[in-house]
Amino acid sequence: MSTPTNSNPATPAGQPQQAHLRVPGIYTASPNRGSDPSLHVIKNVPGYKTPVFPAKEEQRVKVHESVAAKGFLPKELVKFEVDWFYDSLGIEENYFANESIDAITDHIIALYAAKTLAYTKHSKELEIDLEKITENGAMFIHTSAPGVTSTEGPGATCERRIDDMFIDVSTPEKAFRLETYRSSGVTAEPNAQSLRCYFVSKCNLPTVPSVTTTGVSGKGQQNVDIRTVSDPVFLEKASENTLEIYQSILSHVLSRDGFGPVIEFFEVEGTRERRVVIGYKMGTTQHFFSALSQLYHWYGLYSNRKYVEHFGCGVTIISLYLNPLPGANAPPIEHSIYQIAKEASLLYCLPDNPFFSNPAITSNEPGYPTISTEPTHAVQEATYAYAGWIFAQHFCNRLGPAYQALRNVLDESNAGHAEVLNQIKKRFREETFTRQGISEAILAYPELIRMLYVNFAMTHYPNDSNATQLMPTLSYQRLKTVQPLTVAELQEKIRKTVANKHDLQVFEALLIFNQHVLKTNFYQPTKVAISFRLDGRFLPDVEYPTKPFGVFIVVGSDFRGFHRTLFDENYALASTQALKNKDIPEGGAKGTILPSLGANPRLCFEKYVDAVIDLLLPGSSPGIKEPLIDLYGKPEILFFGPDEGTADMMDWAAMHAHARGASWWKSFTTGKSAEKLGGVPHDTYGMTSLSVRQYVVGSYQNLNLTEAEITKVQTGGPDGDLGSNEILLSSEKYVAIIDGSGVLADPNGIDHDELVRLAKARKMINNFDRSKLSKDGYVVLVEDRDLTLPSGELVPDGTDFRNSAHFRYKADLFVPCGGRPEAVNISNVTELFDEDGKCHYKYIIEGANLFLTQQARLYLEKRGILVFKDASANKGGVTSSSLEVLAGLSLSDQFNSAQEYLDLMVFKDGKPSTFYQQYVKEIQGKIVENAALEFGCIWKEHSRAGGSKPRTIISDELSSTLNNLQAELESSDLFEDVASRRGVLNRAIPQTLVKQVGLDVLMKRLPEPYQRALFSSWVAAHFIYKYGVAGSNVDFFNFARTLARDETH
Repeated sequence: MSTPTNSNPATPAGQPQQAHLRVPGIYTASPNRGSDPSLHVIKNVPGYKTPVFPAKEEQRVKVHESVAAKGFLPKELVKFEVDWFYDSLGIEENYFANESIDAITDHIIALYAAKTLAYTKHSKELEIDLEKITENGAMFIHTSAPGVTSTEGPGATCERRIDDMFIDVSTPEKAFRLETYRSSGVTAEPNAQSLRCYFVSKCNLPTVPSVTTTGVSGKGQQNVDIRTVSDPVFLEKASENTLEIYQSILSHVLSRDGFGPVIEFFEVEGTRERRVVIGYKMGTTQHFFSALSQLYHWYGLYSNRKYVEHFGCGVTIISLYLNPLPGANAPPIEHSIYQIAKEASLLYCLPDNPFFSNPAITSNEPGYPTISTEPTHAVQEATYAYAGWIFAQHFCNRLGPAYQALRNVLDESNAGHAEVLNQIKKRFREETFTRQGISEAILAYPELIRMLYVNFAMTHYPNDSNATQLMPTLSYQRLKTVQPLTVAELQEKIRKTVANKHDLQVFEALLIFNQHVLKTNFYQPTKVAISFRLDGRFLPDVEYPTKPFGVFIVVGSDFRGFHRTLFDENYALASTQALKNKDIPEGGAKGTILPSLGANPRLCFEKYVDAVIDLLLPGSSPGIKEPLIDLYGKPEILFFGPDEGTADMMDWAAMHAHARGASWWKSFTTGKSAEKLGGVPHDTYGMTSLSVRQYVVGSYQNLNLTEAEITKVQTGGPDGDLGSNEILLSSEKYVAIIDGSGVLADPNGIDHDELVRLAKARKMINNFDRSKLSKDGYVVLVEDRDLTLPSGELVPDGTDFRNSAHFRYKADLFVPCGGRPEAVNISNVTELFDEDGKCHYKYIIEGANLFLTQQARLYLEKRGILVFKDASANKGGVTSSSLEVLAGLSLSDQFNSAQEYLDLMVFKDGKPSTFYQQYVKEIQGKIVENAALEFGCIWKEHSRAGGSKPRTIISDELSSTLNNLQAELESSDLFEDVASRRGVLNRAIPQTLVKQVGLDVLMKRLPEPYQRALFSSWVAAHFIYKYGVAGSNVDFFNFARTLARDETH
């Protein structure tokens, strides 16, 4: 960049010091803008050195000779055209230094041809389009009107192509730097045009050792000398002060672990030029460079120069030199530069926003809108439109009153009626509100989007008390000048404006979105994705009868929150989780991330986590993370547990919460690695299987069955958590196991020792030793085609065979330990019965979440099949996670204290502490205890009803009653009775923890809301398990009298 005018400015009294990118002795506020310390003033000198090509004149002579020799130009025009190209267009020296004689000759002839073509067409526009692409870089030169986003011709796609081919794919191992400038000269009259030149060159970055954050005290990369990670060409060209500015940007990116862009802007002394410098972690956004052009064009600005630099430590820095377009009907650059800095952060999150992006660029993704006119929204409005588009896709009431009326007429307990309703529901959800239809509605009414955005912003735009000391952004000015409408006025405006009921529901959905957002990071200065926390009461009753406590929506550039069907699946899983969590303090929840095609799942997860943390932590870093408008108004903690595809990411999430300053980082994720972070992995200790197994063993005991005589079918193989531990804990006679690789079956019994070998090694059934099969046994893999079974049956397709295998086998016991949700539903449950109406299985213990639908469970129970549903059987994992959370909240991690957490939970030299081993045993004991208590309660209630009430319904009633009682107890004054509180907590908290820390210390450390939830969940669970769902007030009175006893078990 260039030299600052003075150093170390004093901060006015009462004004906060701007720490963000403040390098001592470099930056200062403008003398005529002394109230704004965020604007740095630099001298009007180049930030990059322009190299001189000493052989230029010698080259010119050779080019003249080459052009003349080609014979395309009249001889009398050759000298004029060559000199015009060399002297009048203002092309910089590096072009001539890097291009060959033949290439320059071709370019001059091409320009002459372009002028000739324009003349023959009687066109005033001269279109120049030159490019050269090699494996080591590229050159693009084309005519370009300043301050205008081209919608056709070469300028319409050039920068996006550079993003795709060079910037977005750059890595420390193979990166490309970019220099682009607008030529100082112009093309010929009468309609003079300037040229835009882009020069891409391959970097030679030094190899930098990978530095990662290790342990809770790791700080990662922060103090990296820019000269040790830079391309030599960049070091040769950059001025000392550019290096100093870039050094500060780079250090800030690394200090934040690369999360969120670092954005700074500078006033150039004596001019109206502003220079914007943006740093971010390499590869964390796509098409950002090209989107920035659209952003500053929106505000009537154009760029003289732009640079993109990559560094060996994984950081990208973009530098823009911006000027106001003369005569433009736009806000002054002195104001709009603030807006650009704010909105660049939104663009970083959503650079491909279809409601703002270049109209010449459309997405190939189904449902994306095709824009045919100039965008009519500023970035903030367009980002709001995008979030509203996502919201409407999920939450428009797709079923409506017609479906509800039909549902009232039909009997859902009737299998035929239930199937009809199910098919109608699926059809309505697929066809009523499509992505394309919603986007067309949003694009059709830009004025409604602006009004809705203002309504949203008036609630969530941070009205900082310091705002009066700073130059207000255009957003702030707009909100103060545009008359906001009330909800009723907006409803009326929408009703009168839209053309049909479809569009009406879309915009009503956006208004519902506004009314239920409780907090958002939308206006955070830096972020990697946009997150919203909503009150769950907006969900329509007909589709979601049980209202969630909260809904979190996260939208990023490479993931788009929930797909419609995935939200419904997620809702069902969260509901099941809430039922499972009946006897622990944490509520039930589920998160789903849907990456875009080709996106990096790990990066999507990291952005998702960071955006959620934005909503959980109060912002305290000016210019980076500032306070949000929080309508919820209470501290919140979410606990992330491992699930499909995220098991190896729990450590990172915990450490990232630690790096963000979260006091609850130890409890933020469960299933962490035991060796590094003191987690309690479910699979290692069989936590989930212990609960499932208790229902199996309990059934055997009550039915007087012998385990070794039971035949068994299992979905979920020896490679998975639940499947492997079910094998290791059991001794039944397996006749079939179905997993991701295929089907293993043997009617004479599968060799148990071989199954144990696979389970211990965590390998799929495709690794089964075929020599251990009987003559009737077989393995069918998903890749098999036209395979003949020992019975002579032909299997045409292994995948189809695997997907329906659970319907073909017969056994006493079926334990689903894996598989897709709703694998058995009301439409296919009859396939579990033979032609005589006899079910293939006598007992079904549902280990996998939602493997059976509720209607399928009831259908089976009605026909005498013993079924225990997932919400009861599969709760061992959540119990383990809850007690892992408890350890994190209870044990101190302060480095100047006893380091309890590190000493007690984290392995030393690969070995667990005695405390850790004892704590894990207590967790296992509590899982078995809770499962046995619930199993006994369900069995007793079923017997009390004479078998007339299905166990599935009893399980639901038990969970609902328990959760309702827990909610009542949390708001009651029973917790205020200290003796009762101490008695309950002493029994609810594992004794290993109580003895180590002490109950009094635990009661000081644990947050009161958590203590209240722990107290209430224990009391509610143990009362219901003892007295059943019909327990009376007298029963509870007698039970409450025992709470103060100092007994442990």
